[in-house]
Amino acid sequence: MKPKALITKWIAMFNAADAAGIAELYHEEAVNHQVANSPVVGKKAIQQMFEAEFQAAKMRCIPENIFEDGEWGILEWKDPLGLRRCGFFHVVEGKIKFQRGYWDKLSFLRMHKLPIPRQ
Repeated sequence: MKPKALITKWIAMFNAADAAGIAELYHEEAVNHQVANSPVVGKKAIQQMFEAEFQAAKMRCIPENIFEDGEWGILEWKDPLGLRRCGFFHVVEGKIKFQRGYWDKLSFLRMHKLPIPRQ
């Protein structure tokens, strides 16, 4: 699967809050690094991350742009509350090998009325 098609499938799984389904889009030893958090390594850990996130907040991905360049895909999106995000996906052999996401964690926590960690 090429990056643009894979990202489109990722969006559908994300919007369905399907942690198991979304995890199947990743390589066994994939890395998901949301820069506001520590990197998550491995398909199982990535599934657990999505399970926890889907339980913590109702999230929806509204895609604005999907770009593809060779093995890389870029997703620019927003959620219904207006928070904007950008994700980079390295797709190898039809699966996500590496993902990096940029978003404002403090705004996300506030918008979803979630606890703000103290340093």
